[in-house]
Formats: sequence, structure tokens, C-alpha cells
Amino acid sequence: MRVFVTGASGHIGSAVVPELLAAGHQVLGLARSDESAAAVAAAGAEVRRGHLDDLDGLAQAAADADGVIHLAFKHEAMFAGRPEDAVAADVRAHEAIGTALAGTDKPLVSTSGTLLLVAAGLDRPGTESDVAAGGRADVENAVVALAERGVRSSVVRLPPTVHSSLDASGFIPTLIRIARERGAAGHVGEGSNRWPAVHTLDAAHLYRLALESAPAGTRLHGVGDEGVPFREIAAAIGRGLNLPVASVSSAEADAHFSFLGPLVQFDNPTASDLTRHLLSWKPTHPGLLEDLAEAHYFTSPAE
Repeated sequence: MRVFVTGASGHIGSAVVPELLAAGHQVLGLARSDESAAAVAAAGAEVRRGHLDDLDGLAQAAADADGVIHLAFKHEAMFAGRPEDAVAADVRAHEAIGTALAGTDKPLVSTSGTLLLVAAGLDRPGTESDVAAGGRADVENAVVALAERGVRSSVVRLPPTVHSSLDASGFIPTLIRIARERGAAGHVGEGSNRWPAVHTLDAAHLYRLALESAPAGTRLHGVGDEGVPFREIAAAIGRGLNLPVASVSSAEADAHFSFLGPLVQFDNPTASDLTRHLLSWKPTHPGLLEDLAEAHYFTSPAE
């Protein structure tokens, strides 16, 4: 297939592009900067210059491709406290791509997150059958609905921790930076709340499988670890930095964790049994705690 990939130079994209190329696909990667374009080209993919607000460009690239993997998202808007702007841009991008693919039965694999299931108030691990509403969940639902318009659409829900040596700016590097600044690796209360996780390379493999064979209107869970207690994540960070582990109260969470204050308290156990069975996907790379023990998160070129 000739595959159009947005976010091709990002954390996930930097693993998805080689995964696709190794399987014999051709890749056209979206790049909005010279640096991104150089990274996409170095990976062996063709470069398409553009950005998420170039809706005509997105539509044309999608129409010219045999399938699309949509990874790009305006994370900078999220971190700047403007999640509505990021979601609105994602809605427009999906509509442009979806309209270009309508009636073709070509695959569109998009991206969502397991954290959206927290609002559902589940008393069990979330599954692929669970549906949420509001915010980014509305985008996910719109992608699934593209199946009714003749698009073989699927959505990969990623956990908050997609980890590997490719992860330079995700939640784990952010938690490590905070621990360094505070002098302790923290968790809230007993730290019994759970975060799911997946290795970047396992996630990339799932995206390829979804592109090749996911049925239309499918929700998939890119989850390797169903739920790692947050106190164990903090303990692993503490060991990696040779720092103590500290429990902070819920009232202190925002002061200690900054914008991550609410997120580090979420309990988000998430199952992936249906995904594994449907696509014969089996994570084979290290889990989160094993990956943290390999020390790459804690070693910079200057150290």
C-alpha cells in the first residue's frame, strides 16, 4: 500500500514509518518543518510538506493514498491549556481526510486515548466496547462512524504511557523531570491508581495490523500493561534517579505535578483482549517497569 502518515516524525510516527516500510509499504509522511522533513526522509519515506490546518492538502494526500494513518495532534495547544483548540483542529482534519476516503473502502487508522474512559466511571478495566462522549471521544466516535460512509476506519486507543528509548517528551520524561526538580519521585496518596502502558514498537506494530486488516468501525486498545500501580512507577523513577519516593496529598498534587496533577490521580486499568484476538497482536517488547529499569530514560548525552 501507499500510506499517508500524519505525525510521521513524532514519537509514534518514528516507529510506525519503519514498521510500514519493513512490511513492504510505501510511506508518504506529513512534515511541517525542515527538521521533521529531514527525519521523515532519513527514515526512508517520501515527504509531504504541510500541517493539520492545510485541509485541502490533507484531503489530496489522502485521496492519492491507499490508506491513511493519522497520528498528528496539536499537543502544544493541549499543554498551553487550550484543549478545545486541539480537538477542533482534529475534527477538521478528520473530516477532510474522511471525506476524501468516503466510498473507497480504504483504511483510515486514527488515534485516541484510554484516558477518555476514566469519565465513564467504570469499576473494571476498560474494554474496546466501552464508548465515551465529549472532547476527544467525540472525534473517536466520528472516526468510527466513517464506516457508514464507506471508509474502513479504526481507532487505536493509546495509554498515557507509550514508552521506549524513542520517547523524549511524553508523560514518563515529564514525570522524571518533575522528580528531578522536586527532589523526589511522587505519587498521590497510596499510589494505588493504575496506568496502562505500551512499548512504542508494539504500538507501531498494532497500527500496521490495523491498517492491513482491522474491520470498519473498530476500536482497538494498544495496551501491553493493563494497569501499573502509580506508586510502582514512582518507585522505578526514584531508583533511576537515586531519589526518595514521596506521597503527596490530593490537595498538593497540582503544586507537585504541575499540569499533570489531575492525570496522575486517574485510575485507568485497560484491557486489550479483544484487540489481541481480533488482529493476532501480541506485545513482545519490555513492559513499563522493565523499560524503566533499562536506564535509558535517566541518561542524557551530557551525563
